Amino acid sequence: MMKKKSLVSILTLSMAISLLSGCGGGSAKKNDGSTTGNSANKTTETSDGEVVEITFMGWEASPLETKAVEDGIAEFEKQNPNIKVNYTPAGKGGSDYNAKMIASAAAGSLPDVLFVASDTYRDMVARGAIEDLTDMFDSELSFNDYIESSKQIMEVDGRVYGLHSCTVSPIAYYNKDVFDAAGIKYPSADPADSWTIEEFRDIAKKLTTDDIYGCYGLENVADTLNAQLLSNNGKRYNDDYTKSIINSPENKEVLKIIKEIRTVDKSMPDATTLDSVGMTSKQMLQTGKVAILIDGSWSMQELADTGMNVGIAPMPSYARVTTTGQAHVHSISKTSKHKEEAWKFLKFLAGYDYLGAVCHTGLWMPNRISFYEEENWDKWMNPDIHGEDYKLMLNYFKNAEVDPSALQKTAKGRDIVIEETDMYFKQDQDLNQTLENIDRRINEAIQENLEDMK
Repeated sequence: MMKKKSLVSILTLSMAISLLSGCGGGSAKKNDGSTTGNSANKTTETSDGEVVEITFMGWEASPLETKAVEDGIAEFEKQNPNIKVNYTPAGKGGSDYNAKMIASAAAGSLPDVLFVASDTYRDMVARGAIEDLTDMFDSELSFNDYIESSKQIMEVDGRVYGLHSCTVSPIAYYNKDVFDAAGIKYPSADPADSWTIEEFRDIAKKLTTDDIYGCYGLENVADTLNAQLLSNNGKRYNDDYTKSIINSPENKEVLKIIKEIRTVDKSMPDATTLDSVGMTSKQMLQTGKVAILIDGSWSMQELADTGMNVGIAPMPSYARVTTTGQAHVHSISKTSKHKEEAWKFLKFLAGYDYLGAVCHTGLWMPNRISFYEEENWDKWMNPDIHGEDYKLMLNYFKNAEVDPSALQKTAKGRDIVIEETDMYFKQDQDLNQTLENIDRRINEAIQENLEDMK
């Protein structure tokens, strides 16, 4: 049983969320005013038959992402005139969104279909909040068509509770105009010939001037940090993800190098510098204030939209060339009254009409092996956005290692890493103390979560 105190807090929060979001459970109305169940699951009788309304909730990482989702919904409704999808983007995602979903699960008020962050997916499964899709999945989709990182994220004890939406990976973007002005050769997009961290560091120093920082983003968030730790053969968790083991010589080396690039080389600003000039990291890259930006692959859409002269390359490597892959999962709530329609919608979200279209914008990358076959490139690849360098990196994305945060046993892990590494990078907290704190706090959070699940 969940702890009483925790349950009361969650129920209180979830009641407020239900009022605000308009996606609460309980009752649904037909157009004759009768009640059929969930209030968000309206059904309307038309001359052509019953139109089922399903609710769908996600987050708004950017207006471009929301537009892509809404365009996909319009296409689905065109193909399925008997199903209407009511979409609600609930904030920017992250911890607030995860807390809302967990609270809504406790109150039985989840929407029919929802984004589930990869680092919260196992938590939602353990709470029994989302539907087991294994039988439908096995009868209509091919598990082996998904790339390895997606398979690892979707599968929990041999069952599937959500369809992995796509994959995204941290990569390096660079301003070609800044490289040209400095007379420095572009980095290779071919992973077999990509830059090491020593070469990256040397180039960043050469590009740094009184007006330009050589790079930004290495210390930014766990999404970029985990790829660097794995590249140096570091680990975040033990084999069954029940214990944080970030305090290792391999991980210490990575964090030490990252900090030296800012404090010794003086070629990387911290986030406060960007705040003081009132620019985002992408704006700094676009305007040539930063020469190289380490960021998620999802930024390709926004950077392409600026029309800047941008190039892409793999992450700088430590012991080996690699990056991470993860993304949210599309799931059906356990309390949905319209699981058949919701499953039809989930299959649409996993196909070329939706996933292919969103990949075409540069926002997401495909997580199906068949998408990476050359005869299918024209169904999702956009030469105006992806370019020839992107083709050199296809196997790099397809074979990305699963981001360890996606398999963790607590949704608090990502925030803990960000909080503690920020104190190391920005407030001079001792490195050993930083890693000890991360292990201790995450292990406490794992145990707390496991107790809540009893």
